[in-house]
Amino acid sequence: MSRRQPLRAIARKEFFRFLAVGGFAAAINMVARYLLNFFMGYSAAIVLAYLFGMITAFLLSKYLVFAASGQHAATELVRFGLVNLAAVLQVWLVSVGLAEWIFPAIGVGAYRHDIAHVIGVLVPAVTSYIGHKHYSFARRNR
Repeated sequence: MSRRQPLRAIARKEFFRFLAVGGFAAAINMVARYLLNFFMGYSAAIVLAYLFGMITAFLLSKYLVFAASGQHAATELVRFGLVNLAAVLQVWLVSVGLAEWIFPAIGVGAYRHDIAHVIGVLVPAVTSYIGHKHYSFARRNR
């Protein structure tokens, strides 16, 4: 067994923790979007629900996924938010694009908003992990 093998195992475990936290945050996101739809339109509900999921993901990622970075929590939160700006754009484009244009064009009507939103939330998993690992929660250079 090479010296790199244990590092790969740790990285995989971290990624799986990230996915578990992300899955939980995605569930919060989905439930929030469903409830917010009683008070606002689909597009706005996606963005606001994403904020609920993002706050959940930040707290759980900070304490359960990534090692202490040495950065102030406020710095991590700002960086986390910047990474998530790219992710929410991905979520919104995929969710709205599928629900409003692609699914109707191919005849999908039932649950099209729910299906589109699930797919949209899944899309940025890998890009978000890379961004959070190497930017949001990156160790401070000493």
